[in-house]
Amino acid sequence: MKRQQLISEWLAACCPERQFTLATASADASFRRYFRATFDDGTTRIVMDAPPAHEDCRPWLKVQGLFHAAGAHVPEVLAQDVEQGFLLLSDLGDTTYLAALDSRNAPALYGDAMDALIRIQQASQPGILPAYDHALLRREIDLFPEWFLARHHQLTLDESGQAALHALFERILAVNLAEPKVFVHRDYHSRNLMLATPNPGIIDFQDAVYGPISYDMVSLLRDAYVNWDEDMELDWLIRYWEKARRAGLPIAGDFASFHRDYEWMGVQRQLKVLGIFARLFHRDGKAAYLDDMPRVAGYLRRTCERYDELSLLRKLLDRVEEKITVLGYTLDKPQVSGA
Repeated sequence: MKRQQLISEWLAACCPERQFTLATASADASFRRYFRATFDDGTTRIVMDAPPAHEDCRPWLKVQGLFHAAGAHVPEVLAQDVEQGFLLLSDLGDTTYLAALDSRNAPALYGDAMDALIRIQQASQPGILPAYDHALLRREIDLFPEWFLARHHQLTLDESGQAALHALFERILAVNLAEPKVFVHRDYHSRNLMLATPNPGIIDFQDAVYGPISYDMVSLLRDAYVNWDEDMELDWLIRYWEKARRAGLPIAGDFASFHRDYEWMGVQRQLKVLGIFARLFHRDGKAAYLDDMPRVAGYLRRTCERYDELSLLRKLLDRVEEKITVLGYTLDKPQVSGA
């Protein structure tokens, strides 16, 4: 309540002689919260609350400037107080892709998302955003054995199993790091794309990095929150690849090579996401993400069944998944344990 009072006082100082009401707009997996301010003339703005003890507004502001300059539709910054952790932003609305997508509009909406992504990728330069390097990719992928296997499923590997998994992780990361590098949003999916004009509005980009070109397409098409038939996914991926080539992006000239890179990048992301969702449950008490685990595990299994080199991961999934479902496998949901 204290933070909300501070927000009200700051907003009143930013917009003197204007009456407004504040309502929760959204929250994410971090400490950031968003409020929608509705003014007496009916206009709305978004206030980002990023408590300085836990969050830093400056990476968000840096990426906002880069993406805006690239021609992407990101929130405009109308006022800021980095010391308090407050930003006043333009309002991109409250309709996410996740809420809007259906089989009829998906081709157009994904087409817009791919066009926006290509504009961001065309603006890429090394040395501006943090590198999506081996250390960061490895830190993410290690969340899988620590939180998903050991904590969520009480599955610990013996010394030889750990060594085999370590070697496989290194092989996966070698494929990931061999890809051409571009700006990477890092969470380019249906919850962070807004139905807007121009479309899409793009949010939650503060963790952007410079890394593998296939990463954001994996986020978009192998979304943890919505899935499509694989033939549709493949069609959209081919359309992106063709557009990227025409745009002069440093993408593989052979689609089969790009598709393999995309799938192996997907393995890294899916291992990370399963680890993060387990950590959000056990450490932070956020159980809602458990409902999305089967979808993510389904993507992972599908890829592991295509490549013999990934058979160890397939066997690990066999040990933790209870029964086959339409999407893939249904995961056990233990009760919240002590942090």
